[in-house]
Amino acid sequence: MPFSNKRRLLYLYLREGWRRFSRRLALGRMTALRFAGSTPDRLIVAPTDLRAIDPFVAEEILEGRYPLGGRVLDTEGESPFEIDLPSHEFAIRLHSFGWLRHMRAIQDEAGYVKLRQIMDEWIGGHGRSIGGIPWEADVVAHRIVAWLSHSPVVLRNAEHGFYRRFLKSLAFQIRYLRHIAETVPEGEARLRARLAIAMASVAMPASASAIRKAARHLDLELDRQILPDGAHFSRNPRASLELLLDLLPLRQTYVNLGHEVPSRLIPCIDRMYPALRFFRHQGGELALFNGATSVLAHELASVLRYDETAGEPFRSLPHAQYERLSLGDTVIIMDTGLPLSVDLSRSAHAGCLSFEMSSGRSRFVINSGAPKFAGERFRLMARLTAAHSTVTINDTSSCRFSQSAFLGPVMTSSLSRVDVERRDEPGSIESVKASHDGYVAPFGLIHERDIGILSGGRLVRGRDRLSRHDGSDPGPADTGVAVARFHIHPAIGMRQRSESEVYLSAPDGEVWLFACRDGALAIEEDVFFADPSGVRASSQITVTFAVAAQPEIQWTFTREA
Repeated sequence: MPFSNKRRLLYLYLREGWRRFSRRLALGRMTALRFAGSTPDRLIVAPTDLRAIDPFVAEEILEGRYPLGGRVLDTEGESPFEIDLPSHEFAIRLHSFGWLRHMRAIQDEAGYVKLRQIMDEWIGGHGRSIGGIPWEADVVAHRIVAWLSHSPVVLRNAEHGFYRRFLKSLAFQIRYLRHIAETVPEGEARLRARLAIAMASVAMPASASAIRKAARHLDLELDRQILPDGAHFSRNPRASLELLLDLLPLRQTYVNLGHEVPSRLIPCIDRMYPALRFFRHQGGELALFNGATSVLAHELASVLRYDETAGEPFRSLPHAQYERLSLGDTVIIMDTGLPLSVDLSRSAHAGCLSFEMSSGRSRFVINSGAPKFAGERFRLMARLTAAHSTVTINDTSSCRFSQSAFLGPVMTSSLSRVDVERRDEPGSIESVKASHDGYVAPFGLIHERDIGILSGGRLVRGRDRLSRHDGSDPGPADTGVAVARFHIHPAIGMRQRSESEVYLSAPDGEVWLFACRDGALAIEEDVFFADPSGVRASSQITVTFAVAAQPEIQWTFTREA
């Protein structure tokens, strides 16, 4: 291992050790008595939940079957909070209480009684026993928002005793979250904690100073996490969608109650919309970069209907480091960046210079995306460069990941430089050329990719080149084998026309021809991690070429019908 990588690894261990020590010092002894306090006498308002409901899920839960996290748990009459759960993801979904939204479909008193029984089981079993998954900051934040938003369903026709127990537990959780918010690791979880505290400050009785303080903390976190171009600093397109689903109701709650809206809330929402549209393919799906997984059409539609910014999507997101090419019905979105911090590398993917291509309502070239419910092994596989539509050398990722339980899934080595050059001729060609140094340390090579759309959107032309750091071609000593991967959406049919050509056909009849006469072209088995139904088989086009013999390949996508 090069000395610089060893030094970086040592730094990461020392940094993580200090973070854990500081967190333990700040939290001290975690006891229920520490967060005891008065119980509010009422709720002022129930914020709206923009997420769709599924009456089937409500029916299943009332029957004791919990379809969460890609699994179904039949409790056979027992409390789900007292039995072994099928997976870590299931436990997070269960204790986050996002499933409460489906309970809005309850139609009879027996259903309300059963729901209050489930709530009482959680309050009795976990409400004052701090520790484990139920008390992870992100889980607590989600739970507070869910309890507030769906309190009308939970409290409908409730007796006074349950009403008090519910409010007492809710207030306890808010005090706990307020205390630990500063210790939450950098990222979406910290912003969600501040969002939940701000929402609670206006949805429950609170002093004017408490409301202002919660708004101030939210403003600071929004300023840190929402980049000037509107993207979330994790560079995950789905993160912006998930945050907007809660930020929009929060904004409306402030307005409806006549409170002063946090100064950064509305400007951040207005910036986030154009960035969200930047990542949206014409068929309505979000691009799959840096941890993004499938997005159901109604989820995106429920957010976009509040979009007042209008206008065409940006061509570039200079702070999030993405490029978008669009001509005719063809759209290409390309990742030209690197993680913005060590903490954010916990969810970042090694997909620099990967791209997605759509035409009309069909996605043709995609990245494999992140699994919604799968375990850590699949999550790591999805982060590797091979899971992205870009080039690998000797099956090596452009970034390396920690296998240490102490460090977590951070990147232990990453890119240090990405150069980008945009070259457009309005109406005739849109193109971008970019290069990264992720392969300099292991192989001494730079990867450069040049992509352009021309001919009114009917032709996509691409070039991948590997060169030494000084720009010269690789020599005989560079014995690596490179593979350019083009992951194809499972809905697209493929038929090999010749050794160098493949037909791609969409469900609506649109046909494109992929051609590459450099290297060895093949159709290979693939895995699509981001399918709504879970991990599924798919196919990919690969072009394999020897670095020394042929350091550059050129390829095209041509629309045939």
